[in-house]
Amino acid sequence: MPEVQAHADRLTESFAGRKLKSFRPLTFTALKTASPPPDQAYGLPLQRIGRRGKFLLVTFDPVTFVIHLMQGGRLLVDTKQSTKPRGGQARFLFEHHPNDPPGVDPPALLLTEQGTERRAGVWCLATPTALATPPLASLGPEADTIDAAGLTARFAAMPNTRIHGFLRDQHAVAGIGRRLANEVCHRAKISPFAMTRKLGADAAATIVAAIQACVAEGLAKERQRPDMSSSKDRPSQVHSRTGQPCPVCGDTVRAVEYASYTVNYCPTCQTGGKLLADNTTSKFLK
Repeated sequence: MPEVQAHADRLTESFAGRKLKSFRPLTFTALKTASPPPDQAYGLPLQRIGRRGKFLLVTFDPVTFVIHLMQGGRLLVDTKQSTKPRGGQARFLFEHHPNDPPGVDPPALLLTEQGTERRAGVWCLATPTALATPPLASLGPEADTIDAAGLTARFAAMPNTRIHGFLRDQHAVAGIGRRLANEVCHRAKISPFAMTRKLGADAAATIVAAIQACVAEGLAKERQRPDMSSSKDRPSQVHSRTGQPCPVCGDTVRAVEYASYTVNYCPTCQTGGKLLADNTTSKFLK
């Protein structure tokens, strides 16, 4: 969330007021929905680029393009506009703006995704109903606005699950990814395997404070950058620090490995010195 929010703010500052010339999918899978069709936004000025959860909202009233970057996607300022950009998924082309140098094509916005998954995509939605339309309709409350009472209520309303998985579940709370889940659990001094139904109001308040602190730290870092950071450049106490000393207590940061993500934690800070089992069924290694 901090990375996406800061990037949305940067792009709004650079592109607000520019009129859309065309939207061009560069792969068959890029455009997920087209109701209304993208051409209804042609000739309209960009109002803003916002965020909902992990999604970017590129709004030309009454049309909003909703973009999910997934793990390897980026929405880049595109000045070269090559025919076959590396990892190119879709491109937004804009009309000339009075501030553009004469004889130079105006910058475009290019959606890219590296790797082989090709899961990044664009949904074209009607602006008035966009937030109530898939894929946005099922998102939970924003992580940076939820309070302790709200989080306690979510614990009770959602299926009982490990807090790390709960935080990453966009239906439970929107905007938290793998890195932030690791960092929030560590800052809150809560085991990533703690079950949500056993976490009461006090734990919820601690987790909310940890979310707010981690988001603020991430935003401060991202707003110093000219572009969206890569994972290795983002602030972390435990995330991607397996085998390194915990900055808080000096214990060794441990990892529980899964197929698509890694849970990082500090035994001293979070689990009373116990090591979490590297599987989905056992709570602890004896």
